[in-house]
Amino acid sequence: MKDQTSPATDPSGVRQNHFRKWAPLPLRLIVGYGFMSHGYAKLARGPEHFAAILKSLGVPSPELAAWATVAVELLGGLAMLIGAFVALISMPMIIVMLTAIFTVHWRYGFSSIKLLAATPSGAQFGPVGYEINLLYIAAIVVLVMGGAGPLSVDGWRCKRKPNE
Repeated sequence: MKDQTSPATDPSGVRQNHFRKWAPLPLRLIVGYGFMSHGYAKLARGPEHFAAILKSLGVPSPELAAWATVAVELLGGLAMLIGAFVALISMPMIIVMLTAIFTVHWRYGFSSIKLLAATPSGAQFGPVGYEINLLYIAAIVVLVMGGAGPLSVDGWRCKRKPNE
């Protein structure tokens, strides 16, 4: 007997391609917002505080590295949020994540959740591993490989280019 479902539909008959094109949007939104929120936190506390942390970790030129990180997180996060120049901004964003992995998180292992105790005032957690950094990197790589998707500046720019 011949299969009645086509590759473009799932067994319930819902068109997969209709939903598939929207897949990059939640990735872009969470990566963009996540980077921006971390960049804003560093800026609000004062980049000199972040530079002091970087200095204690032995990062060369900690003041420059602090400002560069804040810039990548804020500007790269905004660009990712609106889907602008995703391929271009991906490398500085990935470099920030790799730097965080190897200077801070590696020694704490993979897991991002280390429950130390449950107290009446709430859960107490230990140092964070590199799991979240890898998730950010994976999401960025997927967006570079698959494109920024709908509601993006990159998508708008591609539609406006004349066919060659």
